[in-house]
Amino acid sequence: MTSKDTTLISRMSRFPYLRQDFAASLVVFLVALPLCVGVAVASGVPAELGLITGIVGGLVTGLMRGSSLQVSGPAAGLTVLVFEAVKEFGLPVLGVLVLASGVLQMAMGLLRLGRYFRAISVSVVEGMLAGIGLVLVAGQLYPALAAKAPDSGLGKIAGLPGALLDAFGDGKAVASLAVCAGTIAVLLLWKHVPAKARTLPGPLAAVGLATVATFVLDLPVATVEVQGLLTAVQPPPLSAFGELASVGLLGTVVAFTLIASAESLFSAAAVDRLHTGPRTAYDKELLAQGAGNTVCGLLGALPMTAVIVRSAANVQAGARTKASRVLHGVWLLLFAALLPGVLAYIPIPALAGILIHSGAKLVPVRALAGLWREHRGEALILSVTALSIVAVSMFEGVLIGLALAVAKTAWEASHVKLEVIDKGAGPVDAYLAGNATFLRLPKILDSLESLPRDRPVRLDLSGLHHLDHACRTALENWAERHSAAGTEPVKVTAAQAV
Repeated sequence: MTSKDTTLISRMSRFPYLRQDFAASLVVFLVALPLCVGVAVASGVPAELGLITGIVGGLVTGLMRGSSLQVSGPAAGLTVLVFEAVKEFGLPVLGVLVLASGVLQMAMGLLRLGRYFRAISVSVVEGMLAGIGLVLVAGQLYPALAAKAPDSGLGKIAGLPGALLDAFGDGKAVASLAVCAGTIAVLLLWKHVPAKARTLPGPLAAVGLATVATFVLDLPVATVEVQGLLTAVQPPPLSAFGELASVGLLGTVVAFTLIASAESLFSAAAVDRLHTGPRTAYDKELLAQGAGNTVCGLLGALPMTAVIVRSAANVQAGARTKASRVLHGVWLLLFAALLPGVLAYIPIPALAGILIHSGAKLVPVRALAGLWREHRGEALILSVTALSIVAVSMFEGVLIGLALAVAKTAWEASHVKLEVIDKGAGPVDAYLAGNATFLRLPKILDSLESLPRDRPVRLDLSGLHHLDHACRTALENWAERHSAAGTEPVKVTAAQAV
């Protein structure tokens, strides 16, 4: 055996799945490329910043431990929040926002808080994604119509009929709408094309066909503006860090952190169901996401999350180790460095079509119908969260959803049963069992106050598992005043230690 053979065997033993990971990395790269560009354009920032975030997701987060097959990059789920932040605070402050969010994520990872994100109500998360999807779809219909989108979520939806009417008769708007519709059609029909053609990812095929059609037919549609990778990198100036004293900015940082972390860790749980390899270490994954966002912030790029579309493509393409996601970052870097001019040929309506398709998939219409039949309370939380995000904003909508989820849980956890035994003569026995909280206090007092006042009453609280201070005080006051003059005072059997 030659030394060359020995070296080859040594490399194969160190990287036994190199062939599978190499092939998977190319697939993920082709899926990620149009999404990175599309998310950046929709966020109101240069297209190259989306590529930078994708590169960092591969080369930084991809190298770290956590979820071995999950792929990170700019996500459609944060598009609305990023757009609002850039509009309110300016592009230079975006880096500060992302940097602060990354540091906060790393702190939570070091404090081992990653696992607790799994305790967030699934209905709130699905409602958050549905609200993002609705705003994303409504917002991207405007570039599809070559029109300017209103600022608010409600404004985007309310203005659509007028934008559609204005588009007819406008050649530029009709051409733009045709490119967008064609892109969506390719995405929807791609699963029906021959298997050999499907080796090319649907998003890349759709954007590629739209680009060729726009160029060949010389359609009057807007295309991506190109700056160049190094020009796009804009580290936040020191003056921008002074904005962290603003309450509004801090609220946006918290929103970035919670949404990005929840989306990444829920994505990790979904990816774990797709393969039989090592399970996700949630705290390490949160630390990896934080490190990636910290680097993105220093470069002035978009925030990153784990992205289920890319992650699923990675698993389905046969990836076995984290080498595939690292290599996908290498391919993005080479493309951005060597072929940035290609971006200038990509029509913006095609990217809008990609994001409309992605946003529509975030709205769980079928799942909501099933949830309404089985768990109406959860369906209500999902719907209210989504509509609140559309009507108000991302941060407030999520807070409303969380408040509803907590209220629902508290209500369901406060089940209490009052049993009254009245034999017609002698003492009346009342037994309370379950969890007595202030939420059930009106019902408890109504039942107790209906008991006869001219006969002895024995109230047994020993069956209670929980008795809060409000209930304890109210029951003591009721017992003191209930009995009429000349009647034995109410006898109370104390509750268990709670």
